[in-house]
Amino acid sequence: MSSSRRIRPDSLAQLVERVDAREPGTQPPDTIPSGFPSLDNALGGGFRRQDLVVLGGDVGAGKSALAIGMALRVARAGFPVAYLSGEMDEDRLLERALALEGRVQIDEMRCATLAEPARAALGSAAFRLRDLPMRVFPLSGPTFGDVIADLEPDNPSMIVLDYLQLLAPPERRQTHDEDCAASIRALKALALERHVVCLTVSQLPQLAAERADRRPNLDDFGALGSVKQHADVVLGLYREEMYSTGPDVAGATELIIAKNRNGPTGFVDLYFHRQWLRFEDMLDPDR
Repeated sequence: MSSSRRIRPDSLAQLVERVDAREPGTQPPDTIPSGFPSLDNALGGGFRRQDLVVLGGDVGAGKSALAIGMALRVARAGFPVAYLSGEMDEDRLLERALALEGRVQIDEMRCATLAEPARAALGSAAFRLRDLPMRVFPLSGPTFGDVIADLEPDNPSMIVLDYLQLLAPPERRQTHDEDCAASIRALKALALERHVVCLTVSQLPQLAAERADRRPNLDDFGALGSVKQHADVVLGLYREEMYSTGPDVAGATELIIAKNRNGPTGFVDLYFHRQWLRFEDMLDPDR
């Protein structure tokens, strides 16, 4: 075998040195915490740079709300975030962020019916959000290259796209599934090239309405199996109250780790405050 294809001893030595140099319990340098401790623990500290993360859920499950929540927490930790939205402009997304961060209802914000404590909470939230390293971009453009062109000067640590089915592929294919598969491959290449975490929200086109168990699985993402094949982490959002009634299910949410290229799968427990469009970690609800 050609020497050019062998593992370089100096690369192995450098990796071992980096592992030995780390203090026990410290964050790996290529890791960006999601801000949800249960998820970060399950993923060995959080998302890893160069990873493609796909977040899917049923219609109305709160995919965008969770993606915004993660983006805010990542930015609050000091990592620059680029948020590309195909459904909301910057003002609408910031409105959602204010409601989430301030724990106030969007309807009360829009109708100017906020009580004084809520007004104070909104002002405090605006102050906290003001200097976060997070920028909002439109998820629009005739090609994939046009969509990401605006990101060139920003050099973010994490790119969030909401959502996959609205993203233009590098070039058009014959079917929408082929377009989505091409977009998934391009997003993985983008994560590798830019050394960033790339998180994309996705619909679940193969989730059958008549299925008894509506928990997302890898096959529900469709796109000719490209999510199953190319994503490093696949997360499925399942809110039990959407399918059953009772006082014990209100807000209860499973975030299913359907694929984890570098570790185990499973799920973590979140709680959804519908009035604020806010997800919280059941083990650390005040973050």
